[in-house]
Amino acid sequence: MSAAGGLRRRARLSRLVSFSASHRLHSPSLSDEENLKVFGKCNNPNGHGHNYKVVVTVHGEVRAENGVWICADCWAVFQTLVKSVLKACVSVASPLAFLCGELLPRQASLLLTDGQKIRSRIRVLEIDPVTGMVMNLTDLKEYMEEAIMKPLDHKNLDLDVPYFADVVSTTENVAVYIWENLQQLLPRGILYKVKVYETDNNIVVYKGE
Repeated sequence: MSAAGGLRRRARLSRLVSFSASHRLHSPSLSDEENLKVFGKCNNPNGHGHNYKVVVTVHGEVRAENGVWICADCWAVFQTLVKSVLKACVSVASPLAFLCGELLPRQASLLLTDGQKIRSRIRVLEIDPVTGMVMNLTDLKEYMEEAIMKPLDHKNLDLDVPYFADVVSTTENVAVYIWENLQQLLPRGILYKVKVYETDNNIVVYKGE
């Protein structure tokens, strides 16, 4: 229960930033002729630029009492999976090893009774009942400054960002790069989605898959 209407509420929080960068779409695995055929004018040797917009979305978490974090979506998937597969009273140790790359300790095991009743030391974190926030926007702003603006703004992606030395700087790969940077900074499990606008018409969404 929370103070807001007596209900526990989950929300997703998004913040947008814009950065300008140049690049050239060129794959070292292709010949010059093949690159020109695949990327067209975006393969111009002198490159071209974009005013990128990035929307980062975070959401509530699931946390074991010992502090191990897993994402709320994976927790929902696991609950559905266990209820449909396990029929008897079963003690499951480290059941989430295949989700989020986390291994829950034995003391956080789940006790399932008749595939219906789940008791655990895991709890869902929604909107904070004290602050009213999923996370502090000031913190999210600082994380995005570090993960996006500092390495990418007013840069040549191919020449100034080491990640793209061997990776084609498509918007898809820019989204992956931003996701990986944010994952290193944000509390584990709360990053939900990265959405990158190369133009108003060309948009990439990446959720870590």
